Amino acid sequence: MTQERLDQLWDFADPSASELRLKDAAREPDEPPESRAELETQVARALGLQSRFEEAGRLLGRIIFDSPPVTTRVLLERGRLLNSSGHPENAIVYFTSARVTASRAGLGFLEVDALHMLAITDTDNAARWTDEALAVLDRTDDERIRRWAVALHNNLGWHLHDLHRYDDALTQFSLAQGAAIRFGSEDQRFRARWAFARCLRSLGRLDEALEIQRELAAERPDDADVSEELSELGE
Repeated sequence: MTQERLDQLWDFADPSASELRLKDAAREPDEPPESRAELETQVARALGLQSRFEEAGRLLGRIIFDSPPVTTRVLLERGRLLNSSGHPENAIVYFTSARVTASRAGLGFLEVDALHMLAITDTDNAARWTDEALAVLDRTDDERIRRWAVALHNNLGWHLHDLHRYDDALTQFSLAQGAAIRFGSEDQRFRARWAFARCLRSLGRLDEALEIQRELAAERPDDADVSEELSELGE
């Protein structure tokens, strides 16, 4: 199962529609068993994003296929279910196991996914997990894997922002912007600029923040986050 194919099936803004597409793909008669099992893990993820946690857990319990990709994805989704249902401390063991399984099998994308989830759930060690994930990116030429740099820097930026370490956060948001320009999607580039401007507001650099938010508003006049920031900035 290629990540590119999953990207085509997923719309994280619409997990319900994604669930249906993933189910349809898993039901294709010529779908290999391993790919079908991977698709079912993503159905469980879509259920979790709809807060259908018990249903997602039951589905994961029915997935039996002995291969590193399937095992890693099951571990990842079990961890995500725990995190999304309010038990991040219990999710850490699943993400740790997913990271080890993926690393041993050379599954770079999934290893970084596990590390990025560890940075989210094990917040005391967020910088360490982010550094380890970035080290994986440094060892690959796969641009789809390297796109993870956007999320990694962005997530660490918000973690630092929550700690009121605004200068350090701005550095991470700047790195996220750079990664988005090199490897990211159009939406990631937009969101990275918004986060950078939001942090500028926290630093009291209001004129700079306002200039960026105005530019973003010209691109997407109906974006709620941009509108909220413009209001905060007195527009």
